Formats: sequence, C-alpha cells, structure tokens
Amino acid sequence: MNYTPNEPPRAMSAAEIEEILPHRYPFALVDKILDYTPGQWARGVKCVTRTEPFFEGHFPGHPVMPGVLILEALAQTGAVAALSLPENRGKLALFGGVKNARFRRQVIPGDVLILECELIEQHGPVGIGKATAWVDGVRAANAELTFVLTDA
Repeated sequence: MNYTPNEPPRAMSAAEIEEILPHRYPFALVDKILDYTPGQWARGVKCVTRTEPFFEGHFPGHPVMPGVLILEALAQTGAVAALSLPENRGKLALFGGVKNARFRRQVIPGDVLILECELIEQHGPVGIGKATAWVDGVRAANAELTFVLTDA
C-alpha cells in the first residue's frame, strides 16, 4: 500500500461506510476506516467485543471469531476502496473467491483487528485484493480475495 507521509490520512466513520456499503448490523464488520486511497487500498478497524452475536455459538466458554468472518471483514475493507471511486458509487462488491487463506492466530473478545486490503488487479468488473488482518502487530489472517462489481 502506498502511504504518502505528507498527506493526512483519509478516514471514514461507520456512518460514512454505510453510505458506500449496504452491510448493516450484525453483518457490518468494519467499525471505521483509518485511511484509504480510492480504487487502491484501505485500512480499517474492527473492535471485537464479547457481545458479538457469533460468540453465542462459536464457541461457548471459549469465544473465537470465525475465520470466515475475518475474511468478510477484510472483503468489506477492500470493498470500501473499490466502491469509493466515483464511478463505482452505488454498486455492490460481491465475493468472487478466496485463495491462499491462512489463519495464524485466534481472534477473541477484546482484540482490535486492523484490516488491510490492497487492490492488486482489476479486469472489468472483476478484481483481486491482497488482504491481511492484524492484532497487536501480529498477523492474524491473510488471503487473496476476488470480487465482482455489479449494479445494485
């Protein structure tokens, strides 16, 4: 991801994310965007709390965030990057596939997930993002995500 040290970060609140993504509670998995460049990359955050609905069954007495939801949070972060381009506003970013997903540490209540997705390819409506989730500076998960942009 290309960061420009002389420029202030571009951030988005949860309300601003809702202007771009259709996801709503309990499936809105990005609390805010810390920085992004439209059409290139985004860095978001998800504060994982004990009250997350998925912890009721995954796993009672030993809550662990499901890996597929970490991937979804990464995909939502990448979707913010893709859909923040003016020409993509109002479209949907659908999952097209996942490659090389790796889960390297458990994500539990109290963790703060830093979500990064860099868009590395785009061919028409199909694109690929390289995504990584971090907790306390340690890689929690990474994957290559394929997405398809479609009219809403």
